[in-house]
Order: sequence, then structure tokens, then C-alpha cells
Amino acid sequence: MNNDFKVAILQLDTINDSDKSLIKGIEACKKAKKLGADIAVFPEMWNIGYEMPTNENQINKWMSKAIAENESYLLSFKNLALELNMAIGITFLERTDDLPKNSIIIFDRFGNKILKYSKVHTVDFKMEKFTKPGTEFNVSELDYERGKVNIGTMICFDRDFPESARILMLKGAEIILVPNACFMSKIRLEQLKVRAYENMVGIVTVNYSTNGGKSSAFSPIVRDQNKNELESKLLIMDEKEDIKIIKFNLDEIRSYRNRENLGDAYRKPLLYSYISEEHIKEPFIRKDSRRNFK
Repeated sequence: MNNDFKVAILQLDTINDSDKSLIKGIEACKKAKKLGADIAVFPEMWNIGYEMPTNENQINKWMSKAIAENESYLLSFKNLALELNMAIGITFLERTDDLPKNSIIIFDRFGNKILKYSKVHTVDFKMEKFTKPGTEFNVSELDYERGKVNIGTMICFDRDFPESARILMLKGAEIILVPNACFMSKIRLEQLKVRAYENMVGIVTVNYSTNGGKSSAFSPIVRDQNKNELESKLLIMDEKEDIKIIKFNLDEIRSYRNRENLGDAYRKPLLYSYISEEHIKEPFIRKDSRRNFK
């Protein structure tokens, strides 16, 4: 049996209203299930459509839109995952005792929360200075009925730092999901392609159509067993609202990872401690950087 893992990219319009985004999100998941998806993934901060304050006077009103894990909005997707027998990666502005977080939860097909991740690389030089950064990258095993796959997530700006995908790979990720809410320029698409190549992981990015679309998927497989080059791009969408299904053949990916030489096969981590130490100096000093945010 063909061991395809099917990811639904929900490239949708922005909705800055949680009630409307809930209704639209539920309908999108039902459509994804009809298309055969094993998991449906939303763009970044779906519950309010990546609405961010532009100044400190707007913070309180904006923070009031943050939601906690036990609130009905997220429980609706938890219950929907069980109802549809399909995993759902739902993104949201998360309420905390401090600043809110930019988060994603993955509910498996049984309605269990198997992964929660909060954006580590917040855009501190812009509006995300009003959010609290996450502190770790997580990988979890997802049961998709025909088998199991190790899933990791990162969010938007995380993609700009090779360490994000690298840590997920080292923790066992086979597929990385990337909710997004920014214009996907050519260089950003190339970044994702490289992240898939160097870590030998599949990568799926889900963007809003109103941010220019171009949601994408890249395979880690860039050559066959005879060393013939293959196209790693599986999909780059246009700017229209749509739902697309991406298939990753996990047997082929695992075979490729077993025989090829990237990922963690020939790394020399004992020599890499320097990059995890603090060496900030010009020209990279930024007053608004929260490098050691706790």
C-alpha cells in the first residue's frame, strides 16, 4: 500500500473576527477531509487573522482577543478532529499571564493534543514585540491511521534561522509544518527549499491568500538512487483562496534519509558549541532584540 501522508494547505482569506474565523475554519477542515487529508493546517494566528497592535494604545484591546487552551474556540477544533478522524493544526493568539504568544496546537484524529508550539523568533523590530517568544521546538508522533509520522512546527520568521529546522530534524521530525502570515518572496521560498534539502525533511508552508498566497511544499528528495536530480518543489500556490492536498510518500522519504548524507549523518556537533554562545557585536547589535527573553 502506498504510504502517502496527506497535508491539506488551508490558504484562506484573513478574517479579523474570531466567530467568523471559527465558522470558516470548520468548513475548511470539512472540505479538507473530503479531499482525503490526514491533517489540515491553518495560516499563522488564524483566530484573529494575524491582527497585531501598531502602538501601545492598542495593546489591551488586542490582548483581550487572546484565547486559552480550554476555551470553546480551540475545543471546537479538538472535537472536530475527532469527528472527522483527521488531525488539525490550529493557530491562535494564546493568552498567558504575561504577553500573549503566537501559537499552534496540533490535535490528532482522536482529538488529543499531541503538540503545542509558540513562535520562538518573534519579529521584535516590528509589531511582535508585543508577544512573548516561545522557548523550545517540539516534535511529536502523529498517528494518521495508515501509519505514524514525526511532525514538527515552526512559524513564519522562524524559517529565517537555520537552527529552527535543524533542531526539529535532530528531534526526529520527518515533516515540518510552517504557518505563515507574510509575503512569500522568491528568496523566502528558496529558504524553505534549502531547509527541506539540508535536513532531509518535508516542509509545508501555509499562508493567507490576502498576504500574497504562495503557500508551498518541498520534498527532501532531490535525487534518485542513480543520482539523477529531481525537482524538490511539490507546490507553490497562486494568490487565490484555495485548499490543496500535498502527498508525502513516507516510505520514499525514509529510504532517502537512510541512504543520503545530509541531516544528522555527518555533522560534527562537538565543534558547534560556539554558535550557541553569546557573541553579539557589530554590525548585528539591535537595541530591540530580545535575545535572552525569559
